[in-house]
Amino acid sequence: MKKIVVKFGGSNLRRPEDIDRVVNVVQTYQRPLVLVVSAFFGITNALVACVQAAKEGAGKLSALAESRDYTLTLRTLKKDILDANIADLEQRSRTEAALNARLDQLERFLTGIHYIGDVPDFVNDVILSYGERLSSLLVTAVLQSRGIAAREALPEDIGLFTDGVFGNAACDFDASTGPVSAALAGDGIVVVPGFYGVSRDGKTTLFGRGGSDYSAASIARCIGAESLDVWKDVDGFLSADPGAVEAPHPIARLHYLEAAELSYFGAKILHPRTVEPLFDQAIPIRILNITRPDLGLHAFTVIDGERTVTHDVVKSVSSSDDVAILKLHGPGVGFKPGILAEVTSTLDRQGINIKSVLTAQTAINILLAREHLEAAYDALATHHMAGVVEVSRNDAVAIVAVVGDGVLDASNVGSAIASRALSAALAGGVRVTLSAAGASEVAAYMLVDREDRRLALRLIHAEFFSAR
Repeated sequence: MKKIVVKFGGSNLRRPEDIDRVVNVVQTYQRPLVLVVSAFFGITNALVACVQAAKEGAGKLSALAESRDYTLTLRTLKKDILDANIADLEQRSRTEAALNARLDQLERFLTGIHYIGDVPDFVNDVILSYGERLSSLLVTAVLQSRGIAAREALPEDIGLFTDGVFGNAACDFDASTGPVSAALAGDGIVVVPGFYGVSRDGKTTLFGRGGSDYSAASIARCIGAESLDVWKDVDGFLSADPGAVEAPHPIARLHYLEAAELSYFGAKILHPRTVEPLFDQAIPIRILNITRPDLGLHAFTVIDGERTVTHDVVKSVSSSDDVAILKLHGPGVGFKPGILAEVTSTLDRQGINIKSVLTAQTAINILLAREHLEAAYDALATHHMAGVVEVSRNDAVAIVAVVGDGVLDASNVGSAIASRALSAALAGGVRVTLSAAGASEVAAYMLVDREDRRLALRLIHAEFFSAR
C-alpha cells in the first residue's frame, strides 16, 4: 500500500492544545503515514528576528542576554506544550531533556554569532531550521504518549538531499529518492521536520520561507505517495479571499498549474513551489480543514493533472501587496541587447528573485518582492549599464490576478478574459499601473495602486462570479 504524506503547517500549531487536533487527524487515517510538520506559529519569524538582533548586537553583553532570553522563552513554551499533552511524567521528562538538548544547540549557534560578528549562510539556515526540529520532536513524543507507533526522522538521517543553495534550495531527486524511500518504508507513523534538507556535504539548506509544503511534496515524490494531504484551517481554495469578498465560491478541483499560479499571486493555501515536484508524477494534492473534524478526511480542494475549463474560465481572483516595481529608463533599453542579462546577473549575485519582467522601447519594468526592492535598487543604481539613464522604484502597488484554465485562449466566452478584468477594474475607479497577459496559459494579472487592491479584487470577482 502506498503511503500518504500529511502536512501540518504553523496555522495548525498555534497553541499547546492544537496538537490534540493533529493526533485526532492521524488516528482518523488508520494507516501508516509520513507527517511533515512546520514550526509552531510565529517561531520562524522570531528566529529570524533573533538572528538579526544577534548580528547587530555582536559583542554586546545585552544582546547576548537577549538571545539567551529567547531560548529560555522557547524552553518555557515547549514545556507548556509537554505539560498539556503528555500525562506520563517519565516520558514527559525524557522529551523535555531531548528538547533542551536541541535548544542548547540553538543557543550555541546564536552565541557564535555574537563572537564572530556575522551570520554565515550555513549558520543562518541551521538556526532557522530549529522551529521545525522542535515541532517534529514534540509531535512524535505526543503521538507515542497516546499509544501510536511513531518515530521521528530528520532530513539529514533519511537522505533528503538538496542542490546545496542556502536559503532557497531545491531537492536533488536523483540523490534523494532511493535513501528517502528506504528510510520511510515500513508501518507506523514517521514524523519529518519540514523546511529544510541537507547538501551533499551535510550542511542544512532551507527550502525558502514557507518551504515546508515543498518539503512534503518532495518527500511525496520520493516515496511515490498516494497523495499529499495538506491540512489547513480554511475550506481549501476559494474564488477569492473571504476577508475581501463576500461569500466567495469554493473550488473543488484545480489543475497543478492553476494552483501554482494562485499561490504565486497571493493565495495563502500553498507555497508556490508545492506542485513542482508532483507535476509530472500524477500525485494529487488534497486540501483538508483541521477545524472541521466532523467531515473526517473530506478534501475541500483536489489538485491534480485534470484540466477543466469552466464556462466563464476564471476559477479564482488572487491578490498580493508583496510586490514592487524597479524600472530602468532609457530611450533604447527595450532594443539594446544584453541589458536584461546584465540585470538578472547583478540581481542574482545579490540573491534577489525576479517575479516578472515587462519591457517597452523606453523602459524595462522588473517586478520583485517588496522586501527586495531597496537592495535591488542599490545594486542597479550604482551599476553603470549602457543605455540606462535612470533607475526608479515604486512599492505603492499591488498585484491582482485572474486564474483559470483557458485564460490565454478564451475567445469562446466573449471578450478576452484579461480585457474583461481590466475593464471591470477601470470602470470602478481602480488606478491600474500595468496589465499583462500571455506569460501563463492559466493566468493574467495587473498591477494596481496598493490602496485599490481590495476594490480591484471585489470588482473583478463580481465581473466573473456575480451571475453564478
